[in-house]
Amino acid sequence: MAGEMSFARVLIANRGEIARRIQRGCRKLGLETVAVFSEADRNAPFVGEADHAVCIGRAAPSESYLNIDAILGAARATGAGAVHPGYGFLSENAGFAAAVEAAGLVFIGPEPGAMAMMGSKIEANAAAEAAGVPVLPGYRGEDQSDARLLEEARALGTPFLVKASAGGGGRGMRLVTDLADAPEAIASARSEAKGAFGDAAVFLERYAPCARHVEVQVLGDSHGTVLHLGDRDCSLQRNHQKLIEEAPAADLPEALRDDMRSAAVRLAQSIHYRSAGTVEYLYDPARGEYYFLEMNTRLQVEHTVTEAITGIDLVEWQLRIARGEALSQSDVQFDGHAIEVRIAAESPAENFRPETGRITLWAPPAGVRLDSGVAAGSIVGHHYDSMLAKLIVHAPDRAGAIRQAVAAIDAFAVGGVGLNLSYQRALLTHPEFQAFRHHTSGLAELFPDGWAKPTPAAQDMALTAVALHQHLSPSGASPWERLGSWRLTDPAGRPGAASYWNSSEDEPIRVTGAGALLSTILPDGQSIETEAAALTGDRLSGRIEGVPFSRVAHIERAGDHWRVHLQTPAGMTVTDLRTLEDQHLARAGVGAGGADLLTAPMPGAVAEVRVTPGDRIAAGDTLVVLEAMKLLQSLPAPCAGVVTEIFCAPGDTVAGHAPLVKLDPEEQT
Repeated sequence: MAGEMSFARVLIANRGEIARRIQRGCRKLGLETVAVFSEADRNAPFVGEADHAVCIGRAAPSESYLNIDAILGAARATGAGAVHPGYGFLSENAGFAAAVEAAGLVFIGPEPGAMAMMGSKIEANAAAEAAGVPVLPGYRGEDQSDARLLEEARALGTPFLVKASAGGGGRGMRLVTDLADAPEAIASARSEAKGAFGDAAVFLERYAPCARHVEVQVLGDSHGTVLHLGDRDCSLQRNHQKLIEEAPAADLPEALRDDMRSAAVRLAQSIHYRSAGTVEYLYDPARGEYYFLEMNTRLQVEHTVTEAITGIDLVEWQLRIARGEALSQSDVQFDGHAIEVRIAAESPAENFRPETGRITLWAPPAGVRLDSGVAAGSIVGHHYDSMLAKLIVHAPDRAGAIRQAVAAIDAFAVGGVGLNLSYQRALLTHPEFQAFRHHTSGLAELFPDGWAKPTPAAQDMALTAVALHQHLSPSGASPWERLGSWRLTDPAGRPGAASYWNSSEDEPIRVTGAGALLSTILPDGQSIETEAAALTGDRLSGRIEGVPFSRVAHIERAGDHWRVHLQTPAGMTVTDLRTLEDQHLARAGVGAGGADLLTAPMPGAVAEVRVTPGDRIAAGDTLVVLEAMKLLQSLPAPCAGVVTEIFCAPGDTVAGHAPLVKLDPEEQT
């Protein structure tokens, strides 16, 4: 494919953030795009942003994004001249690449033969050895009998890995630390490999327990030129899935770095590699050695950090190379340090439980690169990978990049679906990561007692209540003048009060004060004074004890309560709060009263509460004194009985029909 290839329309055989990323690359070159989408993705951003879009099946990947016939049919129907596979799904399927070319289309990626060779880890290791690339000691022979594998296991010694030849992402992989466990490890690895990849072949490889994952980006054209674009470190992983990636790989001996890069180019040249690819290594700092791990024959998730430090648009060059253009930049320049944080819909504090639902708030930070597949209103379902977006920062050095990444996470507010941002922040700020002492299997060492999501400190909780307080008040007036029945004005010289309930607390957070000075009283009795508090756009500002503050703050309605996203020194916190009305409705359902429930006859302020839970009262006894329209009204008990719950306190404001006191009526005889 050394000649010029012409195409004006590219079908993107993928979804989410990578589909949008490829669309941007196509627009840069004036190429039209075709999105293929499943029924579940009909309203996804990548569909609406494409020039053409075709539904190719139901939500299950096997019925859509893995359906080769449907994808090729969409290409024919829309007149696409080329197909870009993105990453994941069919991106490293040599059969798909061959089918694209057989259909007369351009496959934006490597030759199917090179893809097939690197897709077999046994063949890939053989090719690496032939190219003079160091490989880990192990067994990669064709004899797959139990007897031969166990014999080789004994010769290799523990610890070692059983790995699927066609595997990836940790699937079909088993660690053996005791030879007695080898038969079961081999059997289970085979079984998983067969189910996941349709190939039960396995191989054995020495295990490097504290290794780092270092990879080299290569770019090859159809004219025999192969360049390296530097290296990356992807050592922070969970279950062999990368969490945070950075470029360049820090703390590498320069001679070893140069050797890794040269070895990657040699391997790519030896297989006549075309397009973007990544040669991955394990680096053993204790031995000062590196070993070939695999070659990814596609664009990597973490390609963004290489783009950041080189200024080279990898998607653009994939498209140019696919058109037959020759690489024009032989002297690649590197600048600064870049970090990518993968943003996933999961709950790390709950054993990384996947999160699904509708994104109600999507407020990313400004000034940094965000490759995202979602927006406010997007539905996160269970059919696809949990990664929704990638946050990429670039700074002169690694420490600066870490600071930028943390600052960006601290300003990122998302509602409706839980994300792993707080966990990623904890990784970035961990001393082991900052000192570059982490490794591929060391995640558990960072949090030996587990990881818990941070909770707001006292001052942060106070500001959370103040943020909601200001949100519920139109701008330009004192908070005590602008909330109608929901806030108590001060006609008699008595300061106003508002209460907000956190679901984890029985006692409310109370905000009192007048003018520019607010006092927030927490359930534990702490009192924090805020001066000149104002919520403007997405920022809460003011002073505490004379010290100015300015925090990112987003408020959203979430069902029967308010959700406050507040930037704090520990990161972005999310707190659910209920107003007095919300609390009433949550405890008592709708606000209509019955024989056992005292309700407010009209909006007003609670002047007195004359009972406590457990009091026995007679019908007609005064339970609450309400101030409304400058008059005090005594509200009598609707029946005799025992007070079971009180939904208000002196100083609270209430709406008409709001529940005030609940009774357990006496039985009538």
